[in-house]
Amino acid sequence: MSNVLTPAQLQEMFEGNRRLTIRTVEAFSEQDLFGYKPAEALRPFADMIKELLGMELAYVRGTATGEWAYTSAYPEVNTKQGLLDACKAVAAQASEWWPKITAERLLNVEEDGLFGGPQSNLNRLIYCLENEIHHRGQGFIYLRMLGTEPPAFYER
Repeated sequence: MSNVLTPAQLQEMFEGNRRLTIRTVEAFSEQDLFGYKPAEALRPFADMIKELLGMELAYVRGTATGEWAYTSAYPEVNTKQGLLDACKAVAAQASEWWPKITAERLLNVEEDGLFGGPQSNLNRLIYCLENEIHHRGQGFIYLRMLGTEPPAFYER
């Protein structure tokens, strides 16, 4: 494990993805961030970001400590600045847990009680990254539908 990907490298992947996601949030107008959805069955991008924040808190904390709990992150946030502040707050909390994540913890297979059966913590964190990438892609499409160019994907 440590010869391929270290916990610190995984943390940088998380942080790089989040920097791009934050720039995606910044590209939206406040009204569209919280109100725009191209179809009734879809959610505004702000709701997707709140989901990502809750998952990151749950998965990084759980991987670091073995304590699994999911709570809706920042449900009261209803402004663009509030959402950006929530992103910074989650990053600060996660940065306290990341140093406690070892290669052994990443490889550990356990129940999380959140979203499914037993799996390795590494797989769980990769799912969290994939979920963020998926929702950011939706945000990119929303922006393009609104006539706004999304941020450069390759800039982390």
